[in-house]
Amino acid sequence: MGSMLRLENVSASYRGLRALQGVSLEVARGEIVAVVGANGAGKSTLLKSIAGLVATDGSIEFEGQSLRRVAAHRITRMGVSMVPEGRRLFPRLSVEDNLRLGAYARRGADRFKPLDLVFSLFPRLRERLAQRAETLSGGEQQMLAIGRALMTQPRFLMLDEPSQGIMPRLVDDILAAVGRIRDLGVTVLLVEQRLVEALAIADRAYVLQTGRIVMAGPAAAVLADGAVRKAYLGM
Repeated sequence: MGSMLRLENVSASYRGLRALQGVSLEVARGEIVAVVGANGAGKSTLLKSIAGLVATDGSIEFEGQSLRRVAAHRITRMGVSMVPEGRRLFPRLSVEDNLRLGAYARRGADRFKPLDLVFSLFPRLRERLAQRAETLSGGEQQMLAIGRALMTQPRFLMLDEPSQGIMPRLVDDILAAVGRIRDLGVTVLLVEQRLVEALAIADRAYVLQTGRIVMAGPAAAVLADGAVRKAYLGM
């Protein structure tokens, strides 16, 4: 597996605060890599930096191409898609319209082809096509946000706290779908506070603390580390 994403010594400020400090990480093609840490650790800023939404120092490369000073919409066209924290759907539009808007930048007769994939992952969305997004449950809205991101036909998918605001019984469904997305050939960078659930589906993990990477390794090894378990699980 070759490297798909590489960050070296990346620093960034967000809303006047230094949110990332000398972050280096790598995601290989075909992996699920989890970034875990407490609120305020810099996880969201990390994803926004990759997506071109936050100015950075250091090096960010996707498939060998620098993302520094590349506009966010061009990064999306390179095959990078992000599901933001809070989902940011169009609440008064239908499920179908939200999904179709995900393909707005694509051209050609096949631009809506990913709908079949979305419905296979999230059958609930097919059942609710005509409903407005604001009428969906939190879990269904997250399914819609992921589905909308898949409409761009990404090769690299970033997920910011996909379990946030979701009933526990649906969290497993969402994360299981993330595993299936990877199996379909999409590399995944997953930001999560739910340590156990995230590391259960991840290949490797990084622990982010006050803007710095403090631990990295295979997901199982990170989960088994006593310091991590004490800090994030109280065990």
